[in-house]
Amino acid sequence: MGRAYRPGGIARTDQRNFNVVPFTRDAPYYARKGAYYSQKNKPSKALLYLQKAVEAEPDDPLNHYNLACLLSKINHLEEANCIFDHIVRNMDTELTECYFFMAVNYGLMEDLGEAKRFLLKYLETSPEGDMAEDAEDLLLAMEDEDEVETYNHGPNAAESEALMKLVGDLSRVQFKGLLLEEKGFQQTLRWGLYQGGDLLKEAILLLYGETGCQASCHSLAEFAANPWVNERLRQVALHELKKVNPNGTCRIYSQGDFIDIELGKCPPPAPLWEGKWQQVLECTFANMRRSSYYSDEFYDDAEAIWLDFINRIYPQGPRINMLQTWAAGLEYCLARFHFLGLTQKELAAAYGVSTASVRRKFNEINSVLQIDRKAYRNMLALLTNREED
Repeated sequence: MGRAYRPGGIARTDQRNFNVVPFTRDAPYYARKGAYYSQKNKPSKALLYLQKAVEAEPDDPLNHYNLACLLSKINHLEEANCIFDHIVRNMDTELTECYFFMAVNYGLMEDLGEAKRFLLKYLETSPEGDMAEDAEDLLLAMEDEDEVETYNHGPNAAESEALMKLVGDLSRVQFKGLLLEEKGFQQTLRWGLYQGGDLLKEAILLLYGETGCQASCHSLAEFAANPWVNERLRQVALHELKKVNPNGTCRIYSQGDFIDIELGKCPPPAPLWEGKWQQVLECTFANMRRSSYYSDEFYDDAEAIWLDFINRIYPQGPRINMLQTWAAGLEYCLARFHFLGLTQKELAAAYGVSTASVRRKFNEINSVLQIDRKAYRNMLALLTNREED
C-alpha cells in the first residue's frame, strides 16, 4: 500500500516471525505474470515476464511456446517462428500447434508456399487436432499446388473489369443458380475473391450476402476466417453474414489466435473511400476558406457530417455527377447545424449551381442524418445551460 494508506500508531518490534514462508519468483510466477499482462493487453510487460520464465526454466517447452505466441501477437513473426521451430525440433515434437502457428505467420509474411507446407505438416501430425478444421479451411483458401506460386498475381485490368461487369449484371436468382450448378463459375469467383482488386472482392462479397444461400455463407465464413485478407474486407464479409444470421457466430483470426465472435456485435464495415467523395470535401473546404464565418472547428464538423452520411448509406454511395452541388449541399448542412446566416441562394451563387440543386442535396443528406433535428436539440441544450448559469 502507498504511504497515505498505512495505519499509524503501531509499535515496532524486533521479534521475528520464523513461520513466514519466503516468497520466491520462479518460472511459474513469471509465466502467470506474463499471461496476466497479455490478457490486460500490455504486451511490453507480458514480454518481459515471459522472457524471464524462459530464462528461469529454459528446458520447459511451454515457456518457449507462450513466448512465441506473444511474439506472434505483437507481429514479431520471424522471431516467433524461430522459437516454434526450435520447440518441435529440439524440445517437444508433440507440440504440433507450433506448425499451425508457423503457417499462419508465414502467410502474414506473404510466403504462402511455406504457409501451405506447415499447414500440411500440422494436419499430417495432428489430423484430429484442435486446429485441424481451421487448417483445412485455410488450405481451401489457397490454389492447387501448381497455382500457389502465382497466388499473389491478380487478374489484369481487362479480366477484372469483365468479372466486375458479370457480377454486376447478374440477378440474385441467376447468381444463386450459377453458384450452385457451375463449378467453373465457383472457381472464377474464388479467383476474383482472393486475387482481384478490393472493389471486385467487395462486389463478390456483397452478392454472396444478397444470395444468402448455404454455399454463399460458407464462402463468406471461409473468407472471414482467413488471417491474410484485408481487414476492412473481412468486416464486409462478417456484415453480410450478420444480415443472413444476426444471432450466429463466426470464427476469425485475431491477435495471434482463432476466436469465435458473435455476428450480432460486429460493427458495420467502413466504406472503401472513393476519390469523388474526397473531392466533394475539398471543394467544400475551398469555398469555406473564402468566407469569414469559419474557424478550424467548422472544417472538422463539415468532414464529420460528410463521413457520417457516407457511412450511413454504405454500401450504396451518393451518385456524384457534379461535385459543386454536393459541396454546396454539404456546406448548407453545416450552416443549418450551426444556425449560420447562410442561404441556399447565396451558396448556389458561390458554387455556380442552382438553388434547387442545393436544396435537393441538403434534403438528401438531411433525410439520413436529421441535421435540423440535431441542430435544434443542440440549441435547446445550449440555452438550458445558459439559463442554469
